[in-house]
Amino acid sequence: MARTITRDELKAKLDRGDKFSLVEALPTKYYTDKHLPGAVNIPHDEIDEHAPILLPDKSAEIVAYCANAACKNSGIAARRLIALGHANVRDYHEGKADWIAAGFPTECGRGFQAAE
Repeated sequence: MARTITRDELKAKLDRGDKFSLVEALPTKYYTDKHLPGAVNIPHDEIDEHAPILLPDKSAEIVAYCANAACKNSGIAARRLIALGHANVRDYHEGKADWIAAGFPTECGRGFQAAE
């Protein structure tokens, strides 16, 4: 099971410019509409296909998130990443809705996402 990360911990990491990968585990249409700053899009059911290419360093820190606490996608993505050998995976369980409710910035558009 992946460790969790809070909104404030994640915001602090982004503000400091920490080196880690932020992964939105929702389908592409939700990522394109709005995503957390600097996030890449790997839908939870495409982790096995795209993680080896987009996240090749298995020791690097990864934070996965999805829509909200009721959404299971980030947990599924985090468990798959761990099963693939990634050693430092965290789950922002409260997700995008929590981030937006706090008034934190988002980005929109295609950005960096797994190939469709």
